[in-house]
Amino acid sequence: MALHGVPEISLSSGEKIPVLGLGTATFPPVAAEIVIEAVLQAIELGYRHFDTASVYQTEHTLGEAVEEAIRRGLIQSRDELFITSKLWCSDSHAQHVLPTLQKTLRNLKLEYLDLYLVHWPLSMTLGSYEYPPKQEDVLPMDIKSVWTAMEECQRLGLTKSIGVSNFSCKKLDDLLAIATIPPAVNQVEMNPCWQQKKLREFCKANGIVVAAFSPLGAAGTSWGSNRVMESEVLKEIAKAKGKTIAQVCLRWEYEQGVVIVVKSYNKERMQQNLEIFNWELSEEESKKIGEITQNRVHRGEEFISPNGPFKTIEELWDGEL
Repeated sequence: MALHGVPEISLSSGEKIPVLGLGTATFPPVAAEIVIEAVLQAIELGYRHFDTASVYQTEHTLGEAVEEAIRRGLIQSRDELFITSKLWCSDSHAQHVLPTLQKTLRNLKLEYLDLYLVHWPLSMTLGSYEYPPKQEDVLPMDIKSVWTAMEECQRLGLTKSIGVSNFSCKKLDDLLAIATIPPAVNQVEMNPCWQQKKLREFCKANGIVVAAFSPLGAAGTSWGSNRVMESEVLKEIAKAKGKTIAQVCLRWEYEQGVVIVVKSYNKERMQQNLEIFNWELSEEESKKIGEITQNRVHRGEEFISPNGPFKTIEELWDGEL
């Protein structure tokens, strides 16, 4: 258990990552002041892991919050935090990886990241920062040259660990075949209604830590649904345990050995999300959650074009949906 109360997992890079992190992606975007206040409250409560990305447009904001946290004495230095950012698709070209990370560090006012991720297993035309992107801007990624540049970022000490996001087993396999430094993390959508069993098994066998985004199903977003929070199985277990449905979800995910990226800016819920480490699910309860019907909302349709390199979601995800 780390000093701040949140357990940590060891990465293949030798670093340790807190198992619970706070995400800073908001769709639609919210005022910078709201994000800053949420990060400061989170640090006060005991969060030490924060997740951003260039496409979220919250790097500056998170950097300001970290500065303010040090000024207030909530932490002594940036070294007490674990900070993740991501390389957006239009910068996923070998010659742009290092300059993009340097820009991210300037935005955050930091000397290094703890983790830098390739955001998606595809590239886009330079200068395309629209989200969702235009279909005609999507390009296949030259993973070998992009990953070689990511490895150089780690060797230079600009990030302590490198990894990927939204990579399938097949794409991870392709990456591992050419990597000198293997990816430490694969951040993917995961919750009780989309458990990613095959992918988790693959990652575990290859020393890659899975980080779960949308751990509660992302209700209210364009890609999420309310299936998780309305699950009768989860409601029943939550009632029996005297816990919230969200706490049952997060505890189950924690027991699967994954890192969890939550995103609530409500102080009470942020506190509740931290209260998952001093109790456990029974074998029967875990079994019931494991048997929940798996069904995901098709995410990523914005990357599909009848004329593009990825003509179907199945092609993008190698048929592993």
